[in-house]
Amino acid sequence: MNAPPPAGPTDGAFGPDLVDVFGPSQSHGGPDLVQLLTPEGERVHHPEFDLDFSAEQLRGFYRDMVLTRRIDTEATALQRHGELGIWAQLLGQEAAQIGCGRALRKQDFVFPTYREHGVAYCRGVDPLKQLGLFRGVDHGDWDPHEFNFALYTIVIGAQCLHATGYAMGVQRDGDVGTGDPDRDTAVVAHFGDGASSQGDVNEAFIFAASYNAPVVFFCQNNQWAISEPIERQSRIPLYQRALGFGFPGIRVDGNDVLATYAVTQAALQRARDGQGPTFVEAYTYRMGAHTTTDDPTRYRLSDDVESWKLRDPIARVEVYLRRNGLVDDAFLADIAAEAADLGHTLREGCKALPDPVPGAMFEHVYAEETEELRAQRDGFAAYHASFEGSH
Repeated sequence: MNAPPPAGPTDGAFGPDLVDVFGPSQSHGGPDLVQLLTPEGERVHHPEFDLDFSAEQLRGFYRDMVLTRRIDTEATALQRHGELGIWAQLLGQEAAQIGCGRALRKQDFVFPTYREHGVAYCRGVDPLKQLGLFRGVDHGDWDPHEFNFALYTIVIGAQCLHATGYAMGVQRDGDVGTGDPDRDTAVVAHFGDGASSQGDVNEAFIFAASYNAPVVFFCQNNQWAISEPIERQSRIPLYQRALGFGFPGIRVDGNDVLATYAVTQAALQRARDGQGPTFVEAYTYRMGAHTTTDDPTRYRLSDDVESWKLRDPIARVEVYLRRNGLVDDAFLADIAAEAADLGHTLREGCKALPDPVPGAMFEHVYAEETEELRAQRDGFAAYHASFEGSH
């Protein structure tokens, strides 16, 4: 770490980056929401972010979102039946997560919060492993290096520092800006609008900007930090904060999977090319509760929820697919059947998850066991043994 920091962009370089990559409309205060598919399912075009999507891609986005929603609804039901201790819902945020998740390349690395079930699905993480975490039988039973998807982070905002540090690492390893699409690496830090108020997130912005780190800060602005509305957290749109740190920010319709994919793909490529960090604000809405311990009816209006139902990310893709003859009833029935099978697998698999050995919580805490940890482990073992044979 004694090596000098890599050469970052000069003050003059940030201007062209904003114009060339994110367009004059973003850098000069024009329209501030990138959208490619309206809530009515109409395809629209954007001057800076416009891609041609194949029918296969569009059907794939639809399938991904339907299955991700089923994971979420099934997990919520399992918690209500006492099979999970808690669950962080993503209802309504499927497009933001699938759009971002499918824009990733194999070598890219993701640092999630505790709600990125759709991104985990895109990275190949078995949903049962997520249920194990929320059931309390493990601390997250997947290998981060196998999927390039870190374990869920419960400490609000801490993952942004982790992501920035990792991004600085791949930068120093020479895996950025080589021109090799199979080598150049980007890092994504997921967080919510509530986390944007945390010191860790803002410190990550400073380090990322100072070292020109290849990281995309992807904020799912679902407009509620538990019970606090976004209006109490920021007097300006969140994406505009990025300019104060010296890198571009952009707001995308987080209920539009096409726009989210296009914007994230551009931001990731910018990072891989060595042009530094980007802030992406996916403007969406949390249709469910913050977690299954929350009652959102106590702090928000039902009218707001009903109006956002009209912007459902899955419905707008289905309308577009039907209108353009890209799917038929048989295709949609097959997806529904696949979702039902997934739900059954999750229900049965969750109930069959083995309980952990109590003493296992002391394993893998440190690379080398400390005296203090050893004493705690032995004390716990003695306490646990005192119950053997009792009724």
